[in-house]
Amino acid sequence: MEAARQAGLVVQPSPGAVPRFKRYLDEQQGRAIDDVWTDIPPLNSQAQERLGYPTQKPLALLERIVKAASKPNDIVLDAFCGCGTALVAAQNMGRQWIGIDISPTSCRVMANRLRKECALPENEDLWRVGRGFIVRDLPRSEAELRKIPPFEFENWAVIALGGIPNKAQVGDKGIDGRIYPVSAIEHRRDAALRREREVGARELGFMDQWYPIQVKQKDKTGRPDIDSFEAVMAREERTKGFFVSFDYSSDALTEIHRYFRKSGNVIVPLTVKEILDEQIAQKLA
Repeated sequence: MEAARQAGLVVQPSPGAVPRFKRYLDEQQGRAIDDVWTDIPPLNSQAQERLGYPTQKPLALLERIVKAASKPNDIVLDAFCGCGTALVAAQNMGRQWIGIDISPTSCRVMANRLRKECALPENEDLWRVGRGFIVRDLPRSEAELRKIPPFEFENWAVIALGGIPNKAQVGDKGIDGRIYPVSAIEHRRDAALRREREVGARELGFMDQWYPIQVKQKDKTGRPDIDSFEAVMAREERTKGFFVSFDYSSDALTEIHRYFRKSGNVIVPLTVKEILDEQIAQKLA
């Protein structure tokens, strides 16, 4: 005790008070973390990192897990990588990584995220020297896309257009996804808070400026499909919509032009080939 006193580690606020041992925070080991973590909140509808992916986890959560379970340059394996949060955390923290997912939609979201958030190029030559990444076995042709399940095809098409797919796979009322134009983003936060206060909404329903997307995994979309989409646009009071298919009959294209002349509303027909060849930028404008 005397040695501690001489070292300035004994505190006695007043004469006669019980002496106390002075402790410094940087000298303490801290408290072992338990198996219930409440200090990292889940992603809500206003979170900046939110992608709209239904099982997305906070980046801070995966960074904690990666830091606790690996060292720099270790290999992190996420066998169900989803939208790639663990991969982004591993990349940001100097780990190598491997991600696996059965969903082509997940792989596409993950690849876009690595390019945008990590500035990591998708390039095989750079991957071989540790400065890029590659995606294996992702559907890249019309033949491959014809074989995937219908709902997976819908998600692939919607995300390829930069839209947000429906969470529900049934009862979509003719809308497979929605595109929110850039002009709606600047009003997103204020409108979200206002609507959440009014009706308790937690999804993207607060933005009224959006365009419907309908997807058909069929060789050739016909006029009845276009007629049904016109009814959807009328019901939702939309002036523009996007339709995705492998091809269109002449009657379908004629009806799209007739609909525009009659109502002034626009249906943009897109083919899978145009999406794969990345020839859709002008049509999305």
